[in-house]
Amino acid sequence: MRKTSFLSLALTLSATSLQAQTVVADTEIQEVLVSASLVPITVSRSANAITVIDREQIKNRAALSVSELLRDVPGFAVSRSGVQGSQTQIRVRGAEANHLLVMIDGVEANDPSQSDELNWGTLVTDDIERIEVIRGPQSSLRGSDAISGVVNIITRNADQPFSAKVFTEVGSFSTQRNGFSVGHKRGDFDIRLGVSDTETDGANISRSGDEKDGYENTSINLKSGFKVSDELEFSFAARQSDGMNEFDADNDFDGFVEDQDRVSEFRNRTMRVQGDYMSADGNWQHKLLIAQSNNDNEAFADGVLGNRTASTKDQYQYIGSMFWDGSTQRLSFLAELEEEDFKQRGSLNWGLDPNQDRERDTNSFAIEYRTDISENLTLAASGRYDDNSEFESTNTYRVEAVYQLSDSARLRSAYGTAVKNPTFSERFGFYTNFIGNPNLEPEESTSRELGIDKQLGQLSLSVTLFDSKLDNEIDGFVYDPVTFGHTAGNKEGTSRRQGAELTAMGSLGSNLSLNAAYTLTDSVESDGVGGYRDEVRRARHTASLNLAWQVMDNLHINTNAQYNGSQTDVFFPPWPTPSETVILNEYTLLNVSAHFNATESLDIYLRLDNLLDDNYEEVFGYQTLGFGASLGLHYSL
Repeated sequence: MRKTSFLSLALTLSATSLQAQTVVADTEIQEVLVSASLVPITVSRSANAITVIDREQIKNRAALSVSELLRDVPGFAVSRSGVQGSQTQIRVRGAEANHLLVMIDGVEANDPSQSDELNWGTLVTDDIERIEVIRGPQSSLRGSDAISGVVNIITRNADQPFSAKVFTEVGSFSTQRNGFSVGHKRGDFDIRLGVSDTETDGANISRSGDEKDGYENTSINLKSGFKVSDELEFSFAARQSDGMNEFDADNDFDGFVEDQDRVSEFRNRTMRVQGDYMSADGNWQHKLLIAQSNNDNEAFADGVLGNRTASTKDQYQYIGSMFWDGSTQRLSFLAELEEEDFKQRGSLNWGLDPNQDRERDTNSFAIEYRTDISENLTLAASGRYDDNSEFESTNTYRVEAVYQLSDSARLRSAYGTAVKNPTFSERFGFYTNFIGNPNLEPEESTSRELGIDKQLGQLSLSVTLFDSKLDNEIDGFVYDPVTFGHTAGNKEGTSRRQGAELTAMGSLGSNLSLNAAYTLTDSVESDGVGGYRDEVRRARHTASLNLAWQVMDNLHINTNAQYNGSQTDVFFPPWPTPSETVILNEYTLLNVSAHFNATESLDIYLRLDNLLDDNYEEVFGYQTLGFGASLGLHYSL
């Protein structure tokens, strides 16, 4: 009964959204190259639900972190444990935070030493050209970590002869940002360097006390390319972020966060070299990529080093593609070797030794076939084989279809399977607080989705229904009566995530544009006794609205509103009292930014965050920032 009523509501909302719009003129659905395939394809040929955040949108929002931009993406749920720089998790379509694969310039950036999650609190928006978000299972192309989707972050290239820019920003909570970029493009060679530094005193995270929790981040981005000939080119990209964030913790084991002198220091690096070859006749394309990501994390308590984790992931990847029938058919092959290393260091605690060195390798092969059956119908199928040194080999696949109903409407559908291997921490433990379980099995997912995209005048409307089942879900809070600690275990039964995504974007006039989204998510897991319970930190209702207004040629105002419905979390009272479910209240964030082009070289901007000064929590016990204002400028030399 629950499923029937849910789908009925979703379909009703879909029809209402489509009928409420006024037809202005017929235009084609926007064509944008995306990374939803082994080789780039256009949005109109992909069955995936895709969101692209371009450079202009990034500039207009003036957001500090990438995670703030992703709050507007349908199906995305962001949970930040306190102030800027704090641990931040992103869950897509009700899935877990480590089910989302993140790539920076094609390099897998998920941290094996942090449960295979990206440290979103360290990723700032400086030097980012565009962000491509592909929702839905992508394991058939990208392997483990891509159960719920992929976020591909593409940094900026030099696109003109010598250019240089400096920027500075001051704001609430004693926040200061400074940076510069310099780039040069001449002929077939380009190179660009960007450096930024952010410091803030922050605010108190815990509900009690008044100690401020600050954040520092220095990011460096270097990118270069060289076109040897019309057929061959090489490129290089490297990015590093290092800094620290202060945080609070539960020190007296009462289940509540208190003021503590806790500091986490981090250093994250990604680097890749890549060669691309396209045959003169355009029938063959080859790509060779060598990449590495490194993550170092150190935790201090009262100035004393408590533990350190480090991870390294090496990628060696070849992709070959063959095109025929005027490129209406393409066959792509992938061969990949991935090597992961995990290290943990710390002192003995309760007689337990946290020091460990682990590694695992994965040999992968994938194939993808795409064909335009006609001008209206595109079909695609992909499959991947992963041979992991720690687990049994796995096979994943995906099939999809796109049908062009008319010049202004298309129907898309997809079905796919995906896997998520247990993390190093889940298998072997984290420091001394979490006991590992080496017998864990990989999580396995099957997903399907159905969507329709419609162009009504200057507005693009999209409705997507999704349904996903997850078997062997890993529970990371299983009580261990032997050690009196917690461990991980595979759950009995099947977890279910289903929902609907509605989006509208386009122009409301010559000077006003709209980007709106609503997501209905029903995410439940087995309760171990034959029933189901809601997954934590996943609101049933989320929505966003972004209005961009070009007031005059040199003045732009951007208004952004984000709604997050009530959601559950877990409270851990002192032992032996069992944990209990708590409700986190709904909240609405209103953010406004304004850009004024004083001259061709000088851009002045003002950003107002949480304009309504809403008091809310995204993680139980961790306070978030209230109203804040920032003033900055960009100057091009």
